[in-house]
Formats: sequence, structure tokens, C-alpha cells
Amino acid sequence: MIALELKASVSVDDAGTITGTAWPFGSPDRMGDVIEKGAFAKAKGPLPMLAFHRPDDPVGVWTEIAETAKGLTVKGRLLIDDLARAKEVRALVQSGAVTGLSIGFMTLKAENRKGGGRTIRAVDLVEISLVSVPAHPGARVTGAKSAAQAIALAEAINRATARLRA
Repeated sequence: MIALELKASVSVDDAGTITGTAWPFGSPDRMGDVIEKGAFAKAKGPLPMLAFHRPDDPVGVWTEIAETAKGLTVKGRLLIDDLARAKEVRALVQSGAVTGLSIGFMTLKAENRKGGGRTIRAVDLVEISLVSVPAHPGARVTGAKSAAQAIALAEAINRATARLRA
């Protein structure tokens, strides 16, 4: 039997760009599973961005997927110009009602861990969802900037650049 498993920091800006950590390395999820660095070696975008692991509720696409020292980091875009539901999900993320990411995958290689859970060494990543409560407490949206924040930052950079030139 092939089972789709659901695991998972998240941020979104006004344009719908969203970033996060879909799986942090070094600690188990709520079921005791640990996914090792290298398990996502074959993962690449684009991948579906779903709302709450519902296959009938795609809200965007993950375009950048990479393993870092910290974990599986992702960047994508909510389709806010095309889908009303994507605008709703962006509002949920910006308000803090949805702060987690959770991955849907098929296990390719794993061993049972003493005390429960598994050490997962290879997966086939199928989707990444925005969720309220991720399976891994460290899987969070990391970037939720507003247009006002981006403009303020750009203005501060411009002022600093002008001072350096003067």
C-alpha cells in the first residue's frame, strides 16, 4: 500500500510571494518521525501549494525547493490575481491564523526509531500545504511582509545609500 504522509515557517507578502521552512532538520515531529538531510535530494519545483492538504484546493505553486543546513526551505506564489481562494489564504497567513507548512510525501526509505517514530532517509515529495497546525512544530511560514513594510525598507535603504554617497 502506498501512503501519502503529511508533515511540516511561513510568510507572505501582498503580491502573494510566500516563503517558509517546510521541514526543519534535527528534531522529530509530533509522531516521532525525523527526516534526515538528503531525504529531499530529488525534490524540485514546481510543486502544488495546497490549502490544508486538500487536493481539490490548490492556491498556488512552490517554485523554489532547497535543502539547507536548517531544513527544507521553500518559496512560491499564491495565485491571488487568479483565485479568490488564494486571496483568502493570504489573509489567513497575514493575520496569523495560518502559520504552518506541512509536507505530503511518500516514504521511500525509513527505519523505525527506538521509542517510536521513524528515521526517514528518502521521500518522494508530492505537495506542500499551508496549515494551521503543522505535524512538525518547527515548520512555519517565515516571510509575511506587507507592501508598507517593503516600501519602508526600500526607503531606508535609499536613505542609507544616499548618506554613503555623500
